[in-house]
Amino acid sequence: MNVQKLAGILGFATRARQTAAGNDACRILLRSGKCGVILMDADTGSNTRKKTEELCLRTGTPIITLPSGLIESATGKSNVIIAVKEGSFTDEILKTAEG
Repeated sequence: MNVQKLAGILGFATRARQTAAGNDACRILLRSGKCGVILMDADTGSNTRKKTEELCLRTGTPIITLPSGLIESATGKSNVIIAVKEGSFTDEILKTAEG
C-alpha cells in the first residue's frame, strides 16, 4: 500500500466532495448503495468497527483499514471513518491499496 499516494487521492476526493466523513454520514451513504469504499483509521473503536464491518458485508462494500492519523492528515477532518462515493476515486483508492 502506497500510503502517500492514497493520502493524495483521499485529499482530492474530499475537495471534490466525493466523500462522507463520520459514522452517521458513512452509514447513510452505505445504505443508499452509492458508497464505493469505506476507509477506517486503525484507531477506530471496536463497536464502530464492528457495526461498520457488518454493514459493509451486507452491502458488499470493500473496507480498508489505514494507518493511524492518515485520514486526518489527508482530509483535515478528525474523523476515524470516511466513505468514498462510487466512481474514479474509488477505483484509484482500491488500485493503490492493493499495490
